[in-house]
Amino acid sequence: MTIDIARIATTRHTCKAYDATRKIPADQVEELKTLLRYAPSSVNSQPWHFFIAETDAGKARLAKATPEGSPYAANLPKVKNASHVVALCARTNVNDTHLATLLAQEEKDGRFPTPEGKEMQNKGRNFYVGLHRNDPQDMQAWTQKQVYLALGTLLLGAAALGIDATPIEGFDPQALDQELALNEKGLTSVVMVALGYRSTEDFNAKLPKSRLAAETVLTTI
Repeated sequence: MTIDIARIATTRHTCKAYDATRKIPADQVEELKTLLRYAPSSVNSQPWHFFIAETDAGKARLAKATPEGSPYAANLPKVKNASHVVALCARTNVNDTHLATLLAQEEKDGRFPTPEGKEMQNKGRNFYVGLHRNDPQDMQAWTQKQVYLALGTLLLGAAALGIDATPIEGFDPQALDQELALNEKGLTSVVMVALGYRSTEDFNAKLPKSRLAAETVLTTI
């Protein structure tokens, strides 16, 4: 089956209001989880963890980062009414333990036909991770870039499944970090995504998409 990826890109939109009565089918939730797990990352570093709220209680925990009366309150209904909400978090440091875990998983999955291949991967990844290790701010910026690769994968994949989505940067990261005890886990929250199905109040679904002209943003050389 051919997927019209351009049609999906030009018709998907950021959902502004969700139908709280509609839930994403369990099999499609599993597909979304697969999209997150298999998202690309630099040197396969996978410096992330994803918290998926699928119950009212779970969504209420994430909603503590978008409370009423705060600058983020406009996102509160999205978090509460969406079928699922994902908090995408980045590792605060890609340490030796994480690197060893990655290498062991790659070996288990058959990525190294020879011992030399395993050693090359280990040396290469340590080198590139090492370029960011000595500066915590640089490390944070680098790991967050990887999280946004997962975000893009999730948004396009959700649209391909007919699921509406809303990327949410408008939340209190300190509140979310505290609620999920992220500091103790070596993580920090980066972005949230509401997932589900639009309601009739989703005004954005009725508006035409608007993007800069192709010649403004694309140059073939």
